[in-house]
Amino acid sequence: MGYLGTPIDTTNQFQSLQGKRFNGDGSTTAFTLDVAPSSVFDIEVFVENVRQDPNSAYALSGTTMTFTSAPASGTNNIYVVHQAKAVGTINPSNDSVTASAIADGAVESEHLNTNIISGQTALAAIPATTDEFLISDAGTIKKIDAQFFQSTPAFQASLSSDQSIANSTATKLAFATEDFDSDGKYDHGTNYRFTPTIAGKYFIYVRVGYQEHNTSAGSLTDQAGFYARIYKNGSAVADVGNHVAVSSLQSVISANATAIVDLDADDYVEAYTLQQNNTSDNAANVKSGTTYTEFGGFKLVGI
Repeated sequence: MGYLGTPIDTTNQFQSLQGKRFNGDGSTTAFTLDVAPSSVFDIEVFVENVRQDPNSAYALSGTTMTFTSAPASGTNNIYVVHQAKAVGTINPSNDSVTASAIADGAVESEHLNTNIISGQTALAAIPATTDEFLISDAGTIKKIDAQFFQSTPAFQASLSSDQSIANSTATKLAFATEDFDSDGKYDHGTNYRFTPTIAGKYFIYVRVGYQEHNTSAGSLTDQAGFYARIYKNGSAVADVGNHVAVSSLQSVISANATAIVDLDADDYVEAYTLQQNNTSDNAANVKSGTTYTEFGGFKLVGI
């Protein structure tokens, strides 16, 4: 015949009742229990095998049980039996406590092992942009990507060889040699542009160094202008130049431009230059190498 009724509890273990005996001496009224009951009804108290009334015969304060009148003298003539609900302890089986069984906020720092950090494998490298940190946002724990703490994407490039710039013509500079490119966002082979793909404010800089202007003038009478420009999506956002008198004694003339540029996911920046000679149509060479010419930028953090 099948079993009828509530299934037998095979998970928890049944608890034995706990008790304690005392010797009465006719004068002592207070006795110390091993376990503090929740109330007078959680224990059964017997004196000379007579059960005592919990409403009037004794009182409890923690583990101290105090009789209203001192029990008579006798060996082990007082005994107390705890009800199982007051003293029973059941240990859960290994790996049986689920997240829903733990109250929110119950796990405090004192319960965490001290090796929670020291026991982990060291990263030993700059975090990737998708690596995550935990932060407290006004008391709420949130995760955040490392990219929000890093000045990346970032790049810097220089000219691989001198570039000839026609007179009075805005010309894009072919910065083909990468000094660094943190995320591979600079195109150094075709368009010579930086497309970070991550929205933010970027510090962009261009330095242009010209060789001596090609002119037949032998004195400080041939006026020329040299400009460094930063373009965003094909339009200038920074245009800085030098107007100088050029002679054969001058070897390098430079112009520098910087700008803080708002870039969206698909915006890009390029480096341009312009040289203007008031008395001739001669071209001029921009010198190669980072000593004279560079183009770079990086993402600003915290703004």
